Amino acid sequence: MYQFNFAPVFNALDMLLVGVWYTIQMSVAAMSLGLVVSLVGAALKTSGPRPLRFCVDIYVELIRNTPFLVQIFFIFFGLPALGIRLSPNTTALLALTINFGAYGTEIIRAGIKSISKGQIEAAQAIGLSWLQVLRYVVIKPALRAVYPALTSQFIFLMLGSSVVSAISATDLTAAANDLNSLTFASFEVYLVTTVIYLALSILFSTIFAGIGRLCFAYPVNR
Repeated sequence: MYQFNFAPVFNALDMLLVGVWYTIQMSVAAMSLGLVVSLVGAALKTSGPRPLRFCVDIYVELIRNTPFLVQIFFIFFGLPALGIRLSPNTTALLALTINFGAYGTEIIRAGIKSISKGQIEAAQAIGLSWLQVLRYVVIKPALRAVYPALTSQFIFLMLGSSVVSAISATDLTAAANDLNSLTFASFEVYLVTTVIYLALSILFSTIFAGIGRLCFAYPVNR
């Protein structure tokens, strides 16, 4: 009969909490940068010149149709062949940003496409500049339409960040692996880690729901 012993895990809980902090930092940074990439990519894909639209299409299809782990390995192990060497944490942030940017581009593009041409033409008719049309008529309604999908994608990104431990980047899963190698309490370590990831998902879902009510005046459910 297996004897459960959570004492070693709770005695070294600070290791996991440090991993939690790094996971939150990395996820928020990747989402912020990825959102910028998504906005630029969606704008180019909907109204950019044909060569740029083609480049964005290649980027989106390449990222969405290849495994995230392979993308990380390519950046960390492949790019040094070209003389580009990145630290594990920098590689993790770059890979997460690129990955989120590809999925976010398609999400925001769908939101932009939901805006009728009549609204845009009416805004131009009353004298709004292109930037004003983009800001008031396109971007905000589009973000309102796709906000739930974006928040779900962020939570998926946060959970998917566990993969970066494969290149020794600092995160919650890497901390759990280190703790497991010290305590050999695999069941207890990874059960606690699972509960922490679940708590993070619930926390971010709650925060995003509050932001949705504040900015878009409706509750957001995952």
